Amino acid sequence: MILDKIHTEKMFLYYSEKVALKDISIKIPEKRVTAFIGPSGCGKSTFLRSLNRMNDLIDGVKIEGKVMIDNINIYDKNIDVVNLRKKVGMVFQKSNPFAKSIYENIAYGPKINGINDKKQLEEIVETALKNAAIWDEVKDRLGDSALGLSGGQQQRLCIARTLAVNPEIVLMDEPASALDPLSTSKIEELIVQLKEHYTIVIVTHNMQQAARISDNTAFFYLGELIEYDKTKTIFTNPSKKQTEDYITGRFG
Repeated sequence: MILDKIHTEKMFLYYSEKVALKDISIKIPEKRVTAFIGPSGCGKSTFLRSLNRMNDLIDGVKIEGKVMIDNINIYDKNIDVVNLRKKVGMVFQKSNPFAKSIYENIAYGPKINGINDKKQLEEIVETALKNAAIWDEVKDRLGDSALGLSGGQQQRLCIARTLAVNPEIVLMDEPASALDPLSTSKIEELIVQLKEHYTIVIVTHNMQQAARISDNTAFFYLGELIEYDKTKTIFTNPSKKQTEDYITGRFG
């Protein structure tokens, strides 16, 4: 039985007075890949960032409705945002490794969370790098600067860094958009592997990518959730004309 990991009810998001997201109600299943697609500026990244309260960092943002993870409203006043972001990791469009060694990039999060035992840290680093499918490429150069890695390797390092604090959900905002085709296919293979252990939510402007790797797809347009269904249904038999027009390239 597939359980819902995330669900929102009648969620609105405002930038000051401007409505950026309107009446979003969605159920995102556990240990599946859910893709958000839609034209630029349609609200998909804004919605993604609302799932770990990254929008809190922007002045004037106000949220109404419910955003539930494991049936707990993450916007309740008593929610510890630091713990939330440990549980809900984030991988950004542009890889952003720290100007530290490969090892220190991965060990950073666990250290902040109070893990200082050298052997335990070494195990965490190795496991995270293996889970991000980059261990074999970097195991002999853990002391080297992460900035010396290629773009695709840096992005997998950032995924490993996210995994090192043991999240349950991994949000990815166009994680392969800056990468070449070979690196992109490695990231895609990795995402498919990761859903065995994590709930993955990905924003992508690449519809072929959504079709290849996601189980469910949500189509956003002008701040509204137009359609949400199994990926195969969205791409072969969408119920809304707007979805069909976007998928077939008539607009967007």
